[in-house]
Amino acid sequence: VQLQASGGGLVQPGGSLRLSCAASGSIFGLNTMGWYRQAPGKQRELVADIPSGGSTNYADSVKGRFTISRDDAKNTVYLQMNSLKPEDTAVYYCNVRRTYYPAYNYWGQGTLVTVSS
Repeated sequence: VQLQASGGGLVQPGGSLRLSCAASGSIFGLNTMGWYRQAPGKQRELVADIPSGGSTNYADSVKGRFTISRDDAKNTVYLQMNSLKPEDTAVYYCNVRRTYYPAYNYWGQGTLVTVSS
């Protein structure tokens, strides 16, 4: 399984971007899809995730500004980012994981989001 992330770029503060991450190949069963980010000099952190048929989960720093969604028919996860701030600048990685048998943990290659005027 390969995850292909897209949609990153340069945006001004207050702007919006929509990230997409499509999985090629077959993903087995129920799982959690999510987005993480890593800013320069910082550890990778969870931005948001969404389990199959479950409720979404957001980092406090993005609540009310970002929305995660998934389309299981397309094996795709999205991250709509509004009211972007310079501190949102980071490489964003998508992830699909399943923690019980058969377990798996797939990562995308990352897409750079830069928020700057």
